[in-house]
Order: sequence, then structure tokens, then C-alpha cells
Amino acid sequence: MSEATPSVVTMTATIAEIRPFDLHVADEVLDDLRTRLERTRLLDDSPRKPASGMSAAYLRELVDTWIDWDWRAREAWLNAHPQFIARIGDADVHFAHLRSGRADAPALLVMHGWPHTFALQLDFADRLPDFHVVVASLPGFAFSSPYADGPMSETRMAATMHALMTDVLGYERFVTYGEDVTANVSDLIAARYPEQVAGIVATHAHFPTGDEREALTDAAERAFFDDLGARQGPDGAYGHVQGTRPDTLAVGLNDSPAALLAWIAEKLVEWSDTPSGDPAAVERRISRERILTEAMIYWVTQSIGSSFRPYYDGADEPDPIPPTSVPAAVVIQRHEAEYPETLARRHYLDVRVFDRLDEGGHFAAGEVPDELAARVREFVNSLS
Repeated sequence: MSEATPSVVTMTATIAEIRPFDLHVADEVLDDLRTRLERTRLLDDSPRKPASGMSAAYLRELVDTWIDWDWRAREAWLNAHPQFIARIGDADVHFAHLRSGRADAPALLVMHGWPHTFALQLDFADRLPDFHVVVASLPGFAFSSPYADGPMSETRMAATMHALMTDVLGYERFVTYGEDVTANVSDLIAARYPEQVAGIVATHAHFPTGDEREALTDAAERAFFDDLGARQGPDGAYGHVQGTRPDTLAVGLNDSPAALLAWIAEKLVEWSDTPSGDPAAVERRISRERILTEAMIYWVTQSIGSSFRPYYDGADEPDPIPPTSVPAAVVIQRHEAEYPETLARRHYLDVRVFDRLDEGGHFAAGEVPDELAARVREFVNSLS
């Protein structure tokens, strides 16, 4: 990785150093990766194994493709999106900044979660040339450094992302969108900084805390979380391990590219709008090239360990988030298809749109970029 000569840019609230960022993975890193992949000792599927988003046959396909994959072409595609790093507090924050040809275009903040990175959301950003789109990497993910000290809480991430948009980039108003853990971060930004947030788009609508769920009385709301809780047992082991033994797990994933790929791709399969039983079907939503891009970014940055921080620092068990009064477009993705509208309307006090996606799961921006871009554009245009 290399960074261009730093430049100093004056912003509305502060003076921030923004360093243009250009990605170049050293040849020796690629050679080492290829050697490790070629030496992988793959296993067959265990007999009677529980259902999951990965199979031995599909992993073999992915590993074989990765060995001979043209990373340089993908690297060039990534670098075609202007990227930068800014120091915010005690973290270097990486982001892609796709500026519209219109100076007065609306600004949109796009945030990823786990296990995806900013790269999976770039196709969505590319479909919004009439917006200034900022696709940020959370601290400890991809090319952003972890926070040097203190926990990685949702409140802290919200403050960092708000500072990026306002203090660093100088946007007076912007629309916010987050997926997975940053769904709550997006909710917090809207609730805490309504004077700067023109609107919020939510495909992962607000989840009450555990205590708040216990107090629910609506039958549909209780049924939704009861079902979620039932699935959390067999499907939530990954989060328990990441939250309780993060460093032990990270040793294996950081040393074996095949293990890293299996860990990440399994979740891309299970949480996307992909029918169960055929992991390769994920490629109808997220192409193999994009899956390998996600794994590659984790590999070259050695960031899988720091990506676990939200799970043990408390971001995965959030504090209560106050309702927000900013205009909201709530478009439920299919991974949470039965999310009750009543919940959304209690949290988002100015719902302008409530709908459910016909296609697209947990990674909506990556799975259905055309549909989501059209929805965002229609919502934001309605605000003017």
C-alpha cells in the first residue's frame, strides 16, 4: 500500500490533513499468498454436519480461483475510486470519496459492517453520480487503523463518522446509511446530530436493546424477536467466539488465507438473499470476484483481528438509542423480512417511506445496488 504526498485542506470546522490513498500490494505479498493457497490442506465435509453457508466443494472452487486470480486488475478497479485517509482523533480513517459533477449535489455517507468492507459497497456508490458519496472504512477495518486507545463503541464510531462528514469534508448536511453494526451507528448519527442529517435510509431498521425487547407487548414484535432468538443459537456461534476469544480465532484466520476465506464467505452466503443448500448461489448476488476482493483486503491489511473489536467492546450489545426525528426511508432487507412496521415508526418519528425489498439481504448495497440506488435517489429528491 502507498500513500501520495499529504495535502492540507481547510475545512469548515477544523483544519484536517487528508492524504490521498493508492493501493498497491507488494509482489512478495502476492507470491506468499499464492504459495499458502497452493499448500492448503482442505478437508471434506463432516458427516451429518449442521447446515451452513459453506461446503468443502465450494471452498475448493474459491481457493482454486484465488490462486490464479488477476488481483492487479481488481486493484486497478479499486484505485479508480478516489480514496483518502484522514486523522480523526486517534485513528487514521480510510474512505472513498466519489464527488458528483454537481457542486450542489446531496451528500451521502455509506457505512459497512462485518464481515464486509467498503469495497462491497462501491458498486452501489458508482450508481449515484448525482450524489457526493463517502464510503467509509470503520476504524480497524481495511485501511483504517484501529482506535489507539479505548473501546470501539457505537457512540464513538458515530462521532468519528460525523466528524468525517462535517469537520473533515465540510458537508453541512448529509444523508446517512449503514449496514450491520453501522445500522445502529447510522441511527445514532441521525439522533445525535439532526442539524446536520438531512435524512436516514435504513435497510437494517432499528433493533431495541435486550431489555427493551423484554418489555414489548405487541404480538408481532415479540414473535419477530422470538424467531430471531431461536435462530441465534445455531447461527450465532461466530459472534460468541469473536466476542470471547477474538485473538485465538484471529491467529488461524490471519495465517491461513483459506480459513479466512471460508470464515468470511460463509457469512456472505448465509446472510445474503441466497437460498440454502447451494453456497455457490451467492454469486447471483455477490460475484466471486467481489467475494475474493473482500478476503484479499482482510488478508493484505491483516485486519481480521481488529475487525472483531465491536463484538467484545460492546458495539454488538448496544445501549439504548433515542428515537430520531429526521426524515427516514425504511426499506427492509430480506434477511429481516418480517421486521414489524410498528417498531420502525416508534423509532423513526418522520417515516416518509416504509417498504420491503423483494430481493436483497443483509448486504443490500452490495446485493441489489441498482434497486437501492433508485430508492435512495427517490427519497432524497422528495426532501428538496
